[in-house]
Amino acid sequence: MLKRLIVGIALCWLAVVPAANAALKLVITEGVDSARPIGIVPFQWTGAGKLPEDLSEVIASDLTRSGKFSPVPTAKMPQTPYDESQVDFDSWTAMGVDAVVTGKISQDEAGNYVISYQLIDIVRGQLTQGQAKGLQDGQLVLTKDHVLLNNRSTVKPNQLRRAAHRISDLVYEKLTGEKGDFLTRIAYVVIDDKSSHPYQLRIADYDGYNERLVIRSKQPLMSPAWSPDGRKLAYVSFENRQAQIFIMDIYTGTRELISSFPRHNGSPRFSPDGKKLAMVSSKTGSLQVYIYDFATKQFRQVTSGRANNTEPFWDPDGKSLIITSDRGGNPQIYRVNLDDGSTRRITWQGSQNLGGQLTPDGRFLVMVNRSNSGYNIAKQDLKTGAVQILTKTLLDESPSIAPNGSMVIYSAIYGKRNVLSLVSIDGRFKARLPATNGRVRAPAWSPSY
Repeated sequence: MLKRLIVGIALCWLAVVPAANAALKLVITEGVDSARPIGIVPFQWTGAGKLPEDLSEVIASDLTRSGKFSPVPTAKMPQTPYDESQVDFDSWTAMGVDAVVTGKISQDEAGNYVISYQLIDIVRGQLTQGQAKGLQDGQLVLTKDHVLLNNRSTVKPNQLRRAAHRISDLVYEKLTGEKGDFLTRIAYVVIDDKSSHPYQLRIADYDGYNERLVIRSKQPLMSPAWSPDGRKLAYVSFENRQAQIFIMDIYTGTRELISSFPRHNGSPRFSPDGKKLAMVSSKTGSLQVYIYDFATKQFRQVTSGRANNTEPFWDPDGKSLIITSDRGGNPQIYRVNLDDGSTRRITWQGSQNLGGQLTPDGRFLVMVNRSNSGYNIAKQDLKTGAVQILTKTLLDESPSIAPNGSMVIYSAIYGKRNVLSLVSIDGRFKARLPATNGRVRAPAWSPSY
């Protein structure tokens, strides 16, 4: 897995255009029963005709995909209030629901949508109902501290779905204390053997919507990686019969050749500040890690020796790299200090560990762990060294962590095909995102945008 032979390629790259017939459809497989019940009341629509996007459905889907919430089906709701003043706290409490989201949508004269919504703490509202008071203009009034969010926004018609994801982010953060990642995207490679250009690099919203084709090719594409601003993708292609690393602006379609050393160039990864690119090259024989500086356009060699060193991933502080190396015989994961070059092995459990990535807080290492059960996604606590196997699917590879560290997307085998799968960082929630055609590999989760 450290060396992958890539054969000739005739690259055809495009500006970002719609892609067809491969939309990702999430299928939840585990974790709903342990999630927290929440009420997402259908928003009241006061305009003419039909609302083009069901915001409450998008919000409910987002919170379900987080693995932490289980929205109550509309048919089972005790009521459908559109304002906190209409909420029957006792009825919701009897269902075990401690938070409700509700709202209203109207349309202004310019055709924009005006969205008003509230997040209501049911438990606090029940306890303080008719009791909590405060001073306002010298008068005692009932407080509204059980209303956790009470917001209003105006959006254009083509931004309703984005507005729903934004509401999901705010609700998630208010209830968990963590930032939401519903305004993110994923990049991935689709292999469609029936297409004239079977290898396709695509991007989509994190939930599979708004899929776009970025690049298509008659031969393999590999290793997409996002820039910190979410505007560019680094990827591995093959021109002039050799692996090369390019960076493409996904909005303009312009690209730049970064690395074209003899033999292999691969595993590009932007630094946290976006000023450098870690990568792998075999120009000296074995695979070694290099860092490319965008300002000076110079390469710095980070590793050396006969061992193969690959799959670099930046520490969130930018001061070290996590790499995969076979210097001890089998592939294991090491940390390289970029100041002095010192290297320390950090994985010991399992015959092999590859593709290591750090969670944004630097607490956990997520990796592909090989044991008697095969290749699976695992998590290691870097303080205690404890390892937890997160998945039990077949031939798991290419893990990518959500910006808030709560979820991992990866490629696995299901039904004899490569599909994308999700697992929560605690291993409780699992889901698949199979495409309607083609095999899907090499996912990369974008930063929030």
